[in-house]
This record gives sequence, C-alpha cells and structure tokens, in this order.
Amino acid sequence: MARVLLTPLKWPGWRKKSPAAFKPVTPAPKLGQGLLLTGLAGFIDAIGFIELGGYYTSFMSGNTTQLGNYLLDTPSAAALLPLGLLLLFFTGSTVGSLLSLASERFGPALVAALLFSSTTGAIALHFAGAESPLSMGPLAFRAGAQNALLSPAGSVRLGATFVTGTLFAAGQDLAKAIHKLAPRWRWTQHLLVWLSLLLGAALGAASYQRLGPLALLAPATLHAAFCLGLALRQRKAGPRP
Repeated sequence: MARVLLTPLKWPGWRKKSPAAFKPVTPAPKLGQGLLLTGLAGFIDAIGFIELGGYYTSFMSGNTTQLGNYLLDTPSAAALLPLGLLLLFFTGSTVGSLLSLASERFGPALVAALLFSSTTGAIALHFAGAESPLSMGPLAFRAGAQNALLSPAGSVRLGATFVTGTLFAAGQDLAKAIHKLAPRWRWTQHLLVWLSLLLGAALGAASYQRLGPLALLAPATLHAAFCLGLALRQRKAGPRP
C-alpha cells in the first residue's frame, strides 16, 4: 500500500497536456518587430557602454553587480552612476507601462514616441556639452520603457532589452522539445532574439567608431517610424467593439 502511495501519479498522454506545449511559436510579423527592437536595444546599449566607460544603459544585472561592489568595498561617489542608471531604468519601465495601459489602441504608439524623445534627448544633451553620465541617462530610461512596447505573442519575449532570461528560455525550450513537451523548433526563436541583440551591439559599436553619439540618430529614426506606423495602423483599424 505504501509503495502505491509513493509512486508518482501518471496518466495516458500526460506529456501532451503540459501547459508549455500550448504556447505556440511566435508569429513571424510579431517576431520580426521584436527582433528589430531588440537589435536597436543592443545598438544603443553598445554606444552607452562605450560612452559611460563600462556601464550599461539596459543591462541592469551588470549595473547592480557594480553597485554592490562599490557598496561593499568603499561607498563613494562612484556608486552614484550605476544607482542612477538603475533608477532611470525603473522609472522608464513604470512610465512606459503606464502609457501602454493608458490607451488600448494608441498605447504602443505612445511608448514608441517616448523612445524617440528619450533617444533624441540623449543626442541633444551630448551636443549641449553635458557630461556622459548625464547625456546617456535618457538611454537607460528608454531601455526600461521599451520593454512595455510590444504585447506578448507566443512564448518569446518581444522587444526585450536584455537576453539573460532569453538564453535560459532557449535552453529550457530545447530540453522540453527533446521530451516532446514543446514545439520542436520554438527554442530557435529565443536564440534569434539573442542574436539580434548581439548583431545590434556590433553595429552600434562600429557606428560609434565613425560617428560617436551621433550614431543614435539611426535608432531615433526607427523609433519615429515605429510610432507613426503603430498610430496609423490603430487609426485605420478603428475602435474595438
């Protein structure tokens, strides 16, 4: 009797009924938008990383580690930079989410407008003579806000500005696919998100070598295009019944 009670309960077809299997692959149009936005995040983060001398505008895990190191070693003014970037990212994520929730139709367009204004604000501060910690600050705010731009579709996190969780999701989905608990090739979509950040960072570093912070004009232009495209699409679609 005890042996029966300790035996894990199983039933026919239990593998097929795993919740993970019900999450479909992300549709190609949505995935394409997400890859472009993640690539832009890598592009911008590379520029911010160079300008800030080793600090990030979107990778808050790295900034948190650096902040902890300063606090443990000798608290100093050096801790203000990673702390400021963390606060700006948090504020951006809050404001972006508020805008996204403010209007079901035009929320995404409002977030895209916020990304555009933050990126152009960083450019303006740079050419106004502001020091790098100040001029690059809006980019951390922008990174936080970007994560609120696209609504989830399938299992892939769309438009994310960080990929630590994405890499884990790729490995996890591959393991699930081997056990037939998830669509066979869904894990490759997570890897595409990681690859888009990598390629964006490479392009951002190369552009910075030629143009300096002026290279931020490229992502700013794409943010403006996103804003216009989202607004026109929702206006054409009309209000939902």
